[in-house]
Amino acid sequence: MKKYILSALVVSAATVFTSCNDMLDTEPRVTEMTSATFPGKPADVEALNAATYSIMNTLGGGDQSGICNNPFYWWCMMSDECYGSGGLQDNVNKSLHHFTTASANQYEQDFILLYGGISRANNQIETIDNVTWTDAQKAQRDQLLGEAFFMRGLYTMWLTQMYGDVPLITSTTITDEMKQQVSAEEFIYPQILSDFVSAKNLMKPERANGSGHADKFSAEAFIARAYMFWAGFYKKAGELATGGGPAINLVEQEGCTGGTLTQSDVISGLQDIVATGGYKLCEDFRSLWQYSNSLLWKEAHDGEDGGNAEGTHAYAFIADMKEENCFDKPGMGNGNTEEIFQIQFLNASKWAISGTYNNPRMYSNYLSCFWGLRNGATNDNGKRSKTYPFNQGWGQGTPSCNLWDDWTDAERTGNYTDIRKLGTLIDLDNELESYTYEKDDNEESGYACKKYADVNLDACAADNDSWWSQCPGYSSSSLDNKQQGDHFEDFYLMRYADVLLMLTELTGDAQYMNQVQARAGVPQTPYTWTNLKNERRWEFALEGLRFNDLRRWSGIDGGENCEAAKALQAQRGKQIVCLGQKANKRSLEHMTCSWSKRYADTNGFLPKPQTQINLMSGKLVQNPGWDENTPAKEWTYVVIY
Repeated sequence: MKKYILSALVVSAATVFTSCNDMLDTEPRVTEMTSATFPGKPADVEALNAATYSIMNTLGGGDQSGICNNPFYWWCMMSDECYGSGGLQDNVNKSLHHFTTASANQYEQDFILLYGGISRANNQIETIDNVTWTDAQKAQRDQLLGEAFFMRGLYTMWLTQMYGDVPLITSTTITDEMKQQVSAEEFIYPQILSDFVSAKNLMKPERANGSGHADKFSAEAFIARAYMFWAGFYKKAGELATGGGPAINLVEQEGCTGGTLTQSDVISGLQDIVATGGYKLCEDFRSLWQYSNSLLWKEAHDGEDGGNAEGTHAYAFIADMKEENCFDKPGMGNGNTEEIFQIQFLNASKWAISGTYNNPRMYSNYLSCFWGLRNGATNDNGKRSKTYPFNQGWGQGTPSCNLWDDWTDAERTGNYTDIRKLGTLIDLDNELESYTYEKDDNEESGYACKKYADVNLDACAADNDSWWSQCPGYSSSSLDNKQQGDHFEDFYLMRYADVLLMLTELTGDAQYMNQVQARAGVPQTPYTWTNLKNERRWEFALEGLRFNDLRRWSGIDGGENCEAAKALQAQRGKQIVCLGQKANKRSLEHMTCSWSKRYADTNGFLPKPQTQINLMSGKLVQNPGWDENTPAKEWTYVVIY
């Protein structure tokens, strides 16, 4: 198991270049290095590369403006998978769930971070040939350039999926024309896909093997994800397996000769991953998640045979696993056999990290804290007796009743048990019988996130210690707070299961989907678009893919009757716990109008930060559904609990 994976270069290189308040102001602050002298050797480019990647740590692990910065976490709350929940004061997460905003710049941090990542990638692309590369170093040079193109494409894709039409920045020299927002459909996606194509053609045809770096196979997988969103959302292509998606024009640049990218090209790239990537599904779905670690597995088995001391626990859900399939065994967990690209974390969090692109807990997977159990009365929050084997946290982003109910209906209709349901969700009433709610909890469904949930052990010294503290080689971070600082589970951005399901969606060939179903122990079905959609929903629940899947299956401007709008509106009326009153549940209602209307008005885009609109002097325009054409009362946060 790989736990500490980033080098010190991430920390040092991240401080070389900084950005001013305008997200397009990408001029480096000169210290001892300038673009004329840096990079001067291959190691310098490696440092720039580390700085480009490090933006992902702040996105994946940062905690700013009262919420984790991870876009996939945001998309979970914007979908029908999660409520906002948390405490009464936690308004950012509830704003996301209700498509409202409590302040004009509430969603600014990711906007700034993503442009910062684009700026770093542009700098790496432009200055790479400051180095005099030898013929023997050409492969190293091309790999580093390919990684820069990949990261620029990735950051740009997340940016436009979150904020819509935005300025397309492909240079560190920002012209007035470049500051103008442009059509994502016509200009931004062609550039995104060109960047991924460049990355595919420049990077070595071999796996990065859990290093945290992109490789050729990462690029091929993200070409598919980007193409399918563009074709489905913007071009309204519908069922790709039967209708055939449109071709998209590419931009000529190093590694990409221009021309067009077709659906057949996308399929060929995915088939290359299957044929030559060497990936395979983990035998047991639970191996992907830290609750299957061998330390907890051993406690479960000790508890069965009486080996534990009186008063300790046994977690039955993983007791039937093979020990070699536990999260921390070779080929499982971090760096596992199906992990294609991910955000990785290390034990470097500290309270004193500062700056636009840094955050006190950026090197810890802070999702584990935000999704942790917010339990108990005033004096027993986080008691192991109430939460074992899971740890305490902020309790934001409670999984929805819809996810559990629809999944249970599918099991009942098909007469099967899908191990992924309890492998994804904590059933609080039946798994944690002593669990109690906080007095200011709201939008509680009775379920919690098991994927990415931090784990406690009887072997841990304190009630809120993380299991990581018991791992060989562990050393405490300078946070000296295990509940907040010790979260090192990779955040998956692309799994091999997604490659298989994208292939079925693009080709109609059920053999790929059937592999995913077989691993879950559910009936293998023929291809239908409905079967494929359901399989994606269950396999990737709470991984942040559902929202953009719904968007691309609905198409832009789909109105209140599109698939996404109806799925969101189906949350209305579900019975939830508010103010900790489990015996007096209330119906979930939208805080201003309806989920279907808010989705239809916004197309699922967030508002652009007003500060950035002001800085751009008219070149950046507010998104529909958040502007003067929509009544402010419909997008303004309201306290309803």
